[in-house]
Amino acid sequence: MQMTLQFFGATEEVTGSCHLLTVDGKQVLLDCGLIQGGKADELRNHDPFPFQAEQIHAVVLSHAHIDHSGRLPYLIKQGFTGPIYTQRATAQLCSIMLRDAAMLQERDTDRKNKKRAKHDLEALEPLFTEEEVNQVMAQFVVVDYDQRVQIADSIEIRLSDAGHILGSAIVELWLGQQPEQKKLVFSGDLGRAGMPILDDPTFIDKADLVLMESTYGNRLHRSWHKTLVELKSIFKTTINQSRGNILIPAFSVGRAQELLYLFHLYAKEWDLSGWRICLDSPMAIKATQVYVNNYPILDDDFKRFTRMSPGKHPLLSCAEFVSSTEESIELNDIHEGLIVIAGSGMCNGGRIRNHFVHNLWRKEANIIICGYQALGTPGRLLVDGAEELTIHGQSVKVAASIHTVGGLSAHADQAELLRWYHHFEDSPAIILVHGEPESQKVLMEALNQDEAAQPKSSAIAKWSDCLDLTALPEFVWLNAASE
Repeated sequence: MQMTLQFFGATEEVTGSCHLLTVDGKQVLLDCGLIQGGKADELRNHDPFPFQAEQIHAVVLSHAHIDHSGRLPYLIKQGFTGPIYTQRATAQLCSIMLRDAAMLQERDTDRKNKKRAKHDLEALEPLFTEEEVNQVMAQFVVVDYDQRVQIADSIEIRLSDAGHILGSAIVELWLGQQPEQKKLVFSGDLGRAGMPILDDPTFIDKADLVLMESTYGNRLHRSWHKTLVELKSIFKTTINQSRGNILIPAFSVGRAQELLYLFHLYAKEWDLSGWRICLDSPMAIKATQVYVNNYPILDDDFKRFTRMSPGKHPLLSCAEFVSSTEESIELNDIHEGLIVIAGSGMCNGGRIRNHFVHNLWRKEANIIICGYQALGTPGRLLVDGAEELTIHGQSVKVAASIHTVGGLSAHADQAELLRWYHHFEDSPAIILVHGEPESQKVLMEALNQDEAAQPKSSAIAKWSDCLDLTALPEFVWLNAASE
């Protein structure tokens, strides 16, 4: 029986998740995400897929974040017509996120084509449009957590809560038939234990191969308690000294809802009564309603707190929701006492950039960076100490105070990744994806030096690597990339 796994994304980088399974002639994609980062990185999204889209039997989508789902419309544009299996909330969030991405694609392409027309250059096509997004939605097949589903003659899947964002899933896959059957576990993006709103990541007992993310494989996050103390200190300092605005670039799905919940819980302790808090993101506002509607899969503490506060939902009662462009522009006239949560999380688009233009150069302003910042993004430049940013073609001086609050990360850190892996019986083979090289190198060393749970085989995925799954736990590569 032929049984292979090939890597076409999130290899030695954090975005663009895409992995191709072939079992008994059936091809299945795990994720199909956008590549994010600098302009050169994003141009790679227009490259043809290194496989025939029309030959893909199905896609299994781990969660809605755009670096995992964002090329699904392009896959359909290239001829994919099969089912897309995912958790119910993920399908609902993708309806929001992919439509927003299509709007941005069409808007950016129109802007470029106006410039190209002046030089008699051929017009460009957007990567995808809302028409392809509508087709994605039509091809979704909803799978609830803990439901085992056959998606091909020799492939079964089960989704378990990954605790990363609403609907995020760890994917278990049973491949082939007994006695040659192999079990692959794909972590997707793993969340963290003890975080608000979401349940903890699910532990899985058995696997022949673990495909694990490694975003924070080289670092430890601050404890939740220390994170709350740090946030309180930032707000206290700003209130007592500068009184300048506080800007928080936030991912519209996950981080924005977490911040709303924290502001609801700690408004009194953080002395926020005199501050105007605004969620300035139409997409985050829509996503927040999806969180509200999917109440049954949120964690027990959040559900208990909600029941104790009837009529005062913790995600809907602490902030103004700013939807229109006109309302957002009006915020630019406010120079103090304003907390703005706005997209995008990596500062490479969205309304946060407009707020930067009006606040980044003010020394009394504060910027709170509370999520992963990919190489080449404006957010990463700020974290690395940039003295100026180019926004909308103009140079903006960085005089505001920049605070990096790692404890709010929705990704497991090194200790949490190791703990999740250690729960597997018999130390299965492991391949690292979705991480930068240094992070992956450090995590791999930690795995291989662990005498109690040293993997039978281990590797860091490289682009186009193709692994023969029938040889597990030994790694037999069918191309030269990893030999």
